[in-house]
Amino acid sequence: MMNKRPSFKKSAVLLAVLGSISSVPALADSNTGFLEGSSTNLNFRYRYENVDQQGIKEQADASTLRSRLTFKSGTFSNYRVLAEVDNVTRIGAERYNSGNNHDNVKGYPVVADPTGTDLNQLNVMYQGENGAFTLGRQRINLGNQRFVGGVAWRQNEQTFDGARGQYTFNDNFSLDYSFVYHVNRIFGPDGPKSSLNGYFHFINATYKQSEMLNVTAFAYLLNDNDWPDQNNTIGFDYTGKFGWLSAHASYAKQEYRDFDAGYFAIDGTASVSAFKFTLGMEELGDDHGQYGFSTPLATAHKFNGFADKFLATPKDGLRDYYGKVATKVGPVNLAAFYHKFESVNNKRDYGTEYDLVASAKVHKTTTVLVKYASYDADTTSASDKGLTADTDKLWLMANVNFNL
Repeated sequence: MMNKRPSFKKSAVLLAVLGSISSVPALADSNTGFLEGSSTNLNFRYRYENVDQQGIKEQADASTLRSRLTFKSGTFSNYRVLAEVDNVTRIGAERYNSGNNHDNVKGYPVVADPTGTDLNQLNVMYQGENGAFTLGRQRINLGNQRFVGGVAWRQNEQTFDGARGQYTFNDNFSLDYSFVYHVNRIFGPDGPKSSLNGYFHFINATYKQSEMLNVTAFAYLLNDNDWPDQNNTIGFDYTGKFGWLSAHASYAKQEYRDFDAGYFAIDGTASVSAFKFTLGMEELGDDHGQYGFSTPLATAHKFNGFADKFLATPKDGLRDYYGKVATKVGPVNLAAFYHKFESVNNKRDYGTEYDLVASAKVHKTTTVLVKYASYDADTTSASDKGLTADTDKLWLMANVNFNL
């Protein structure tokens, strides 16, 4: 069930009370560190996004500005407070479907950047010698964000209400556990899909012996019966570096109601002169064509092509064969990607995609980016909903950062 977010007032009161209780030791010592060690940051991110999708007459033209104000207190008796507010404003005509304004823009493709003002983060952290505990609304990015992440690419970030504990036992072993009861999604504070309520447990146990052996066992338990996408996922993730070659592999098993599906990914990256070459394969499995492996809390834009055709896994599953070439020419970072998609069940072709990215830091405060994605559909099956349309996307973005 998708409900509205808790009000800012309730969240603020709760954190103020908890912060007052937890900071009693600080008052006994000194409060000067709270302001003297604090920082305030102002960030502006402008983005233009164009979407040309087969079957939709109009092209989307989304021109938006995200303004973000972040305050981080100094540390006082091992405590600190973080507050962050976002505003997303449309610049120019309303020529895109944000998901919240679809009644006004029928006939336009989706660009999931609705306007509005939102409390992005508000939390208290206790930082100890070997670990940390964070309470409140917070950013949680686990591993490569394949299962849990902040979806930072979108103008409205995904954040989590709950508690997170991180503890390092020794040089080799660490544990990370989060309990989340509310997920603030990318659709803005007022949209029909703005949030998820439930009881979500994120557990990561990491063993690192060396650069060649880094293994994380994980469990993501999304068990509230009122949420239709609830599932339990258990698996492991491996990374290793062997000189000029790095490797990654991951495996997971997921249970959803009466279904279960597997996940497998493997890739390798070779550094040769000024270039990095990556080859990989990712498989989100299926259960006899009835259910596809789901990652509803992931930063999905990082995976399976920037055109975002596979944010939801088809019921026949998804197998993605991909390659990447990256280099740097002067101050400009360049990358090119290729994806070939097919179903796991029946090995049916979905399509191919080419992605190009160029970014550069043009000033100590400013970074600019150009990105392009082109998805070419191979399937005409009616069961492959949303995958039969050729789609081209273009982004122009500038990010400006000020420390106040």
